[in-house]
Amino acid sequence: MRAVIPDSCGCFPSGKHYPGIAHLLRTVARGLVAELLADAPWIDLPVALIDLETTGRDASVDRIVEVGIVIGQGGVVIRRANWLINPGIPIPDEARAVHGISDDDVRNEPRFEAVAHEIAAALEGSIPAAYNASFDRAFLVNELVRAGYAPALDAAPIPAFRREVVWVDPLVWARELQREERSKALGDVAARLGVALENAHRASDDAEAALKVLYLLAADARVPKIHAAFVQEQRRLSQIQSDERRFWKS
Repeated sequence: MRAVIPDSCGCFPSGKHYPGIAHLLRTVARGLVAELLADAPWIDLPVALIDLETTGRDASVDRIVEVGIVIGQGGVVIRRANWLINPGIPIPDEARAVHGISDDDVRNEPRFEAVAHEIAAALEGSIPAAYNASFDRAFLVNELVRAGYAPALDAAPIPAFRREVVWVDPLVWARELQREERSKALGDVAARLGVALENAHRASDDAEAALKVLYLLAADARVPKIHAAFVQEQRRLSQIQSDERRFWKS
């Protein structure tokens, strides 16, 4: 979805205010959840923070072993859901060392396609979000394709399943707002913000910590408060950060 709305914050994306010209400012946003108001404060809208544990890092061949979804609205957690998933392939030792989930833990758990409808229901009507969203999104989409959802992805009733919808990513904001800090790993960012993360690398625990991190980062004056402006600014920052990483790699 593309929306053109007045930027009610009266500032440029940098967060600097320019008195007297707020009525001239316009935010052009693509990737919004169409069912939710573009000009509403995004913090008042439902946000579904998704975290996945997997058999590895390659979404084309590795599989999901755990899904955690934490829903927030108004700056607080309102609902949690978690699924252990039988990936249908062995869990390598390297992956088990990270999340602690073994083949025995998932042997009698359902396959992804058996709970896809439950996951979809948990995400319905919410802005999708994930810490390092490209990772979780790639795995979720690939599992959906394997489960037979591919033909319907462009017109999916669930916002997280639509290709055009931008996922909110707290990592993008951490890279911008904690630029001087060396590590942007979730555990380190959470610790700096005073967010407890006792069971790191378990899906619902990571999801809840990431959601709390998002809300705390959003208190910064540089973070737009309006849904459309927030998505537009994240798109801009994400592109800048991608360009910087390509430059340093080259």
